[in-house]
Amino acid sequence: MMSLDSITLYLVATMVAALLGAMMVFFGKQENSPALKWWGTAYLLGAASVALWTAAGDKLGPQVYLALNAVGFVACGMVWNAARVFHGRKPNWPGLLIGALAWVAAVTLLDPAASTLRMVIGALIVSVYAALTASELWVERRKSLQRRWPAFVVPVMHGCVLMLPILIGGFLRPNDASFSASIWVTVFAVELVLYAVGTVFVIFMLVSERTVTAHRTAASTDPLTGMLNRRGFSEACSRVIEREAKGGRPVTVMIFDIDHFKSINDRFGHPAGDEMLKLFSTVVVSNLRISDLSGRIGGEEFAALLPCALEEGVLVAERVREAFETSGVVVEEGPVDTTVSIGVAGGPAGTELEVLLAAADTALYQAKRGGRNRVEAAEELPLSLENWRRQSAARVGAPRPQPATV
Repeated sequence: MMSLDSITLYLVATMVAALLGAMMVFFGKQENSPALKWWGTAYLLGAASVALWTAAGDKLGPQVYLALNAVGFVACGMVWNAARVFHGRKPNWPGLLIGALAWVAAVTLLDPAASTLRMVIGALIVSVYAALTASELWVERRKSLQRRWPAFVVPVMHGCVLMLPILIGGFLRPNDASFSASIWVTVFAVELVLYAVGTVFVIFMLVSERTVTAHRTAASTDPLTGMLNRRGFSEACSRVIEREAKGGRPVTVMIFDIDHFKSINDRFGHPAGDEMLKLFSTVVVSNLRISDLSGRIGGEEFAALLPCALEEGVLVAERVREAFETSGVVVEEGPVDTTVSIGVAGGPAGTELEVLLAAADTALYQAKRGGRNRVEAAEELPLSLENWRRQSAARVGAPRPQPATV
């Protein structure tokens, strides 16, 4: 009766795995996800091989029996490779096949009576693939820390269950060896069901997290330049200002405005204007430190926040201005002037972003009036944003009627 129950459990496990595999292949095609297709195909292959082995193992010839086992090990390698593909790495084709080849070699070269040794080798192969899958997911754990622990725990537990009877079999095996074997067959069958369901849960957790992250990134990124957009820049700056405030450190904000950008669009067309924007974004990122923030907050307007004093910020702004001026853009009609006006404002620890932007915007206005292609530092911060807005609206001939608030 125990044998019948074990066979039933294995068949249930394979049906569950096949259903989950078909579901992942379907969603992989729907979402154009290669990793889901890999996972789904691995489940289908594994389910087919285990089902045939369970239902007709005694009736199959030795060659077919060996081939079914090899397909099962290939499925284990596909699960590992699916984790690699999911994280943007190329499939490891030798690693995909080496488990199956090792098993075929073991069966071919070992004494047919050495069934225990073959079982040990088979469990080792599956456990190695489980460990490789866990390590692949553990590396990615750095990106989301606590929320990704199931991605590591599930394959590790699978490998442990497979290795447990081998490691402690000598302590658990009673005089009747068939009793121990049947108990472990049942344990394996139950664990196979739990592993199949648990792995799919982990897979969809990872896919869901990837989708949410992609949407969040798209909502905070400018599609043309790849920099932070107005919203993303504001949110990131708030975090940096709060962090610097705890250490009592000042921050500096600068606003960039490409000179005569409208005339560039009018003379050379919008594609040339887009290339100019992408060029300037590259110049800004290349001349800032990794700890600095930058973003595109308007048409030809960019902004940056630096965790430093005003004097250091002015030096960085000059470096950006010089680099852009000497970038040397040439189109069919001839060379294009690449100059930028920059307003810089600094404040003590804890100064609000809007206050810094207001002061930098005033300095930018002065740079424009002073002849463009220059850097101006704000002499003081505005006493109130409302007064600054009224003063900005009252400017005569101001190139930009709206303040660069975020």
